[in-house]
Amino acid sequence: METPNATYHRPVMLQECLDGLDLQLNGRYVDVTFGGGGHSWAILERLGPEGHLYSFDQDADAERQAQRLLAGPRADRFTFIRANFGELQAELERRSAAPVDGLLADLGVSSYQFDTPERGFSTRFDGPLDMRMNPDEGPTAADVVNEYGEAELHRIFGMYGEVTNARTLAKAVVQSRGGRGIETIADLKKAIASCTPRGKENKYLAQVFQALRIEVNNELTVLEAMLEQAAQVLRPGGRLVVMSYHSLEDRLVKNYLGTGKFFGEVDKDLFGNPQKPFEVLMRKPVTASEEELQLNNRARSAKLRVGVRNDFVIKPKH
Repeated sequence: METPNATYHRPVMLQECLDGLDLQLNGRYVDVTFGGGGHSWAILERLGPEGHLYSFDQDADAERQAQRLLAGPRADRFTFIRANFGELQAELERRSAAPVDGLLADLGVSSYQFDTPERGFSTRFDGPLDMRMNPDEGPTAADVVNEYGEAELHRIFGMYGEVTNARTLAKAVVQSRGGRGIETIADLKKAIASCTPRGKENKYLAQVFQALRIEVNNELTVLEAMLEQAAQVLRPGGRLVVMSYHSLEDRLVKNYLGTGKFFGEVDKDLFGNPQKPFEVLMRKPVTASEEELQLNNRARSAKLRVGVRNDFVIKPKH
């Protein structure tokens, strides 16, 4: 089968992800972030004739990449689902695909999305302020910066971007959006130039862009939904493998795997036994090797965590 194009997207910690999934020849697996298809391709290569892979992505470009697997020799073992991974449980149940043996989530933005100026994800280019994971629907980053009030922008920049001068930043955005508004990356950079710390422009802009991207795509709420649904669709003993790229995501993953909750302590029964769906496979997250960092700088911030589904019965939500 033709290997994926590394210039489109080089999969981060590929072997570590495969090891975390503990792939079984005839198992049933889910990749909820297909992207450029690197992880999915590697999983599919290792599945036998009775195995199956279900891959999710809401991006039309990812769907086009998936056609290469659908045209390959293992097409009968592969299903692409054009959907947000927040719809994980419903989409799998619609196909009678649950329970599954393993689930992989490579969070964040694909290399292709970062490197396509018109998607608006990267500070390196000028282009429209879009940042939608699904470019076919929903408000854009331009809508956020032009329509949100100062207090709401302050909240977003402080909470999602962890920007230290979030109040000043929000005020500068509001004061700069008269006339034609802030429509492009260049417009935004100009609007917030007075707030940007000298010598730390790249880090600061990355924080601002992260905040807008999280808001546009409702990323943290959708991540919480996916993690809770993963506990519903994985069989006991199944593996949940999640790779995150910033502290807000990693904290949610760490907390949920450790306690079954996003905030607070683990619940216990009358005998003191933890009531949680996962056991943590390793205490500290896995990070990329020095060899990989030389080839793929995107791996620098990646943290990989693995949980094993236990026998704890989760009550369905109503």
